[in-house]
Amino acid sequence: MKAAVLVFPGSNCDRDMAEALRAAGADVRMVWHKDADIGDVDLVAVPGGFSFGDYLRCGAIAAQSPVCAALRAHVERGGYALGVCNGFQVLTETGLLPGALMRNGGLTFVCKSTPLRVATTDSAFTEGYAAGDTIALPVAHHDGNYFADAETLAMLADQDRIAFTYADNFNGSRNDIAGIFSENRRVLGMMPHPERAVDAATGSTQGMALFRGLVRQLADA
Repeated sequence: MKAAVLVFPGSNCDRDMAEALRAAGADVRMVWHKDADIGDVDLVAVPGGFSFGDYLRCGAIAAQSPVCAALRAHVERGGYALGVCNGFQVLTETGLLPGALMRNGGLTFVCKSTPLRVATTDSAFTEGYAAGDTIALPVAHHDGNYFADAETLAMLADQDRIAFTYADNFNGSRNDIAGIFSENRRVLGMMPHPERAVDAATGSTQGMALFRGLVRQLADA
């Protein structure tokens, strides 16, 4: 399975993402934001961080980078994409996922491990878990409060497109949403960081099931 990890000025989880994918068996290349070609890959990963200093809105400037036109084309032809934290913000800013990430309800930056519920296993990203599992993943964000209108929230629920929910909704996200899928279930955006929970030496391996399941599914395909 081949993966590209996008790199923007201000990215700080790009290497963590690459190492998590490599540990799961993926062949990974790093792609700079000014590159208009991501190559022939199965997955594009948009990492966390503070792209372009989070000016304007988080992810808004990154969404206009040449590489995001290639990301959009990759998704439109059926490719997989994973956006984590700032990457989730970029995916909403590009219109590849619905909704928006607003300021946390308490208007403070939150950095901690938080419990999540696995809402569905019907995806390449979540098939390594059991529905209803509670896992703990790190979060580190100021703008992780997921917002969408009532119609969109109902659509996400009806189509089983909510991937993860917060067991302790600390940031005010509507319907406790921590991660969502695209309509074809090949794009996942989530605020918690699975790539920071793949090594027992750093405290947790509970994010590894996401990467192993994803690599296994795409390698088999």
